[in-house]
Amino acid sequence: MNGFLWSAILGMFVATYSVRASFIVFGKKLRFPPAVIQALGHVPVAVLTAIVVPEALQPGGQLDVSVTNPYLIGTLVAGLVAWKTRNVLIAVLISFAVFGLMRWLL
Repeated sequence: MNGFLWSAILGMFVATYSVRASFIVFGKKLRFPPAVIQALGHVPVAVLTAIVVPEALQPGGQLDVSVTNPYLIGTLVAGLVAWKTRNVLIAVLISFAVFGLMRWLL
């Protein structure tokens, strides 16, 4: 590996370690404004959406928004069931069943 690559790896290590260590070093002295705390509550939803939606819309790298796309239908069913029941486990199980059924039938 060349020097530039090692520098990049070392730089990312320092940046990551610094951010993580700051919470230990500053401990209870670190206070976030209420707006930041509220915004951080949306991070898990945003990250999950960023992971799931591209695969649901583009399985195999090709855009497919048809009703025969089991990834898209399973994702939509999961969202609807989670919204209606407020139970993520039931949403996952039902969406897996829908996905599996669609894969078996199509």
